[in-house]
Amino acid sequence: MRLLGSLLLLLLLGSAEPRRGPRSKAVERGARGHVRGRGRPGVMRRQTEVCLEYMEAGEKYLDCQDRQLTTVMQDWPKDIHHLLLARNRIQVLRDNMFAQFTQLKSLDLQQNHISRVEDDAFSGLSQLKTLLLQHNQMTTASEEVLLPLPRLTYLRLYDNPWSCLCPLESLIRKLQLPGNRNLGNYAKCAEPLSLKGQKLKKLNVDSLCEEDIGPEPGVVERPKPPPKIGKPDATSMCRTYMFPKPLLDCSNKDLISIPPDLPSDIVRMDLSNNKIKHLKPKHFVLSKDLKLLNLSSNNLHHIDTAAFAGLLYLRELDLSNNSLQYFQYSVLEDLYFLRKLSLDNNPWFCDYNIHYLNYWLKHHPGVHHTGLICSEPPEFKGWRVADYVKTYNGECPVDKQTEGTDTGQGAQEQSENDAQKPGMDNSDGQGANLPQHLKKAAPNKFKIIRLS
Repeated sequence: MRLLGSLLLLLLLGSAEPRRGPRSKAVERGARGHVRGRGRPGVMRRQTEVCLEYMEAGEKYLDCQDRQLTTVMQDWPKDIHHLLLARNRIQVLRDNMFAQFTQLKSLDLQQNHISRVEDDAFSGLSQLKTLLLQHNQMTTASEEVLLPLPRLTYLRLYDNPWSCLCPLESLIRKLQLPGNRNLGNYAKCAEPLSLKGQKLKKLNVDSLCEEDIGPEPGVVERPKPPPKIGKPDATSMCRTYMFPKPLLDCSNKDLISIPPDLPSDIVRMDLSNNKIKHLKPKHFVLSKDLKLLNLSSNNLHHIDTAAFAGLLYLRELDLSNNSLQYFQYSVLEDLYFLRKLSLDNNPWFCDYNIHYLNYWLKHHPGVHHTGLICSEPPEFKGWRVADYVKTYNGECPVDKQTEGTDTGQGAQEQSENDAQKPGMDNSDGQGANLPQHLKKAAPNKFKIIRLS
């Protein structure tokens, strides 16, 4: 019996051994750290792979936008010229964070959650020219942040809750230097209340530190007037993108008019899908570098003369999906280099007012246009505007307008004038088709009196 029990026990132990084997090996690998060690590099590679690396105009771009990143990766290529990190989750820019990218010319950090920038965060970026920090949570920073950037010529800081107190003084003085025209434009104070809404570039820097000092004992401080609240400008309502080309995106913002203070260095502007009804003169006069303007899907029904003044280099204009019926005379005269004009889905009214638009396009054959189709009146609905204008001009009897002049041939003149009198028959049957002013009786002939 004991022998049989021993044999059964050995059989049971043998069958259980294969199940314990793999578990023990897994535990052993875990103890050595191989399983955990493989996981971390795998995650880093995936984060690297989602970034798009490409070349444009001989320069290397690394596009890591919308990737939920909280920092930069050490295995990213170090020879990039443009690093795009917009719309991630970066909160703090730490010392030497970008020091490996020594050839970097532009750095896009907009629309993150950046609340703090350490003094040496941009150390090593001696070639950097463009730095975008708008739409973040920054309240203060010092001039030392910009010291490692000797070539910086373009800096965006707006839409940050800047605390305009003494710690911000050195940075504001740096921004206000005459040579720094494009550093910190449109950035505004969020506090204190007395300075809220004022631009950093226009602050009285000498009074900043006085905001921290309370009134002297026994001195009654006069209440300060509430800050003036102006209309929000384009930079606070819209989104600015610098790569691959500067773009001001104001689409789908429920705008009823063109926002004020349009940036002067924007190349493309998207104002589509809003509620703009009227373009007034000189809305875009400061946007001299604009090459593409999208005004589609608004409710445009009127464009004033000089509405496009200043857009000398505009090449593409999209006015499709609006309520335009015609253009006023000379609306397009400022668009010297226009190459594409989109006019689809507008209720073009084919009468005399449409002639200017057809005339301008006829004399600018290099402009490719689409959508110029009559919607009204019903008899011309679906016609091309150019075909309508041809029929309009064809109704004018040019060969009849010069008849009835005094040529000195009395008999011929009498017969021609008699042919124009009402009620007289014409052998060719064209009398009924003449315009009304030509059907009237000819005026009396002059009587010639010879004087001795």
